[in-house]
Amino acid sequence: MAVKAMGWAHSFRMSEGVRAGREWTRERLGTLPWATAEPDTVDAVVLAASELITNAHVHAHSDAHLVLTWDGDCLHVSVHDEDPTLPRQRDPDPGEASGRGVAIVRKLADEWAMRCQRHGKTVTACFRPADPEGGGAR
Repeated sequence: MAVKAMGWAHSFRMSEGVRAGREWTRERLGTLPWATAEPDTVDAVVLAASELITNAHVHAHSDAHLVLTWDGDCLHVSVHDEDPTLPRQRDPDPGEASGRGVAIVRKLADEWAMRCQRHGKTVTACFRPADPEGGGAR
C-alpha cells in the first residue's frame, strides 16, 4: 500500500495573535476523514497548536511557523520559532497565568518531541485518532 501524506503550513506573526492559529488549524482539520467523528481529538490538536504558537510568541519572542502533517496514522503538529532554547516543563503556582503549555501538550499528545536547529527549534506533537479512516467504527 502506498503511503499518502498531506499537510499544510502557515506562519503566524506575533502581531496576529494565537486566535488566527487556532482558527486556521480547525479549518484544516475539518478536511480530514476522521475529524467529524472525533471532535475531542480535533479539540486536543487545536489546543496543542494554540499552546505551541503561544510559546513561540511569548517565550521565544518569535513568529510561529506551524506545519500540520497527516500521514494516515498520526497528525503531526509542528511549530518552529527562532529561539534555540528548548522549552522546559515548569511547576507554576496555582495563581500563575502561564507556565503550563508544555505540560498541556505532553498530556494531550500521543507523542511529542523537541529539536534544536540552526535557526531556532521545532516542537512536534503527534495525535493518533481512534478511527483514522473516518468510518465511524470505535
